[in-house]
Amino acid sequence: MRVLVLQHLTVEHPGVLRDFLKADGFKWDPVEIDEGQPIPDLTPYDMMLVMGGPQDVWQEEEYPWLRPEKEAIRKFVVDMRRPYLGICLGHQLLASALGGTVQPAATPEVGIKTIFHTPEGKRDPFLRNAPDPMKVLQWHGAEVTELPPQTTVLASSEACHVQAMRYQRHAYGLQFHVELTDETVGDWSKISAYAGSLENALGTGAVDKLAGEVDELLPAFKRDARTLYDNLKEIMAQVGAL
Repeated sequence: MRVLVLQHLTVEHPGVLRDFLKADGFKWDPVEIDEGQPIPDLTPYDMMLVMGGPQDVWQEEEYPWLRPEKEAIRKFVVDMRRPYLGICLGHQLLASALGGTVQPAATPEVGIKTIFHTPEGKRDPFLRNAPDPMKVLQWHGAEVTELPPQTTVLASSEACHVQAMRYQRHAYGLQFHVELTDETVGDWSKISAYAGSLENALGTGAVDKLAGEVDELLPAFKRDARTLYDNLKEIMAQVGAL
């Protein structure tokens, strides 16, 4: 299997998911969109994984590469009907590319939060055996406010209705982060936009506080990431991508 990974910040990479891909012998090709690297021909790829970033989906004037990225996502998901997983910004890009609406969040979420499966989520194979409720890392100031057609909400939080969504049978978006490693908080807190939102949410000493919380919960985060990864592989097999 070959996976195309679209990144919008060097330190916001697939994290622990890279370990799972490597163990399975799957090849993954990272493309640093924000640095001007072109999106390659999509034909050889069995799956697209789109990561987070400090940009917002509506900032097409500031980041003109957002337009071709959305076009590539739409082609891969709608025309080619191949599996997709978007995390944070990647989740919002999926919604925007398919005709949904993304806006500034009424209540930005930063830190360890809890999400809950919807009735549809309880039946969806992607969330099978995942905790409900489930503790996750959130770090976002925008959210999906209107779903695209043929899309279903699978998980919500008190502050954000669309925490996980599915388009048809093969494309998923997660507003929360599942890719955490022991370096995630330290790496992301060096980004000014992320550091500012973290301090606004958690106050003085926010980095150390969040790092401690993530360190304590990291075994559970990795377990949940593995569960979702294995579920996604089964889904890919069912839709003929594996």
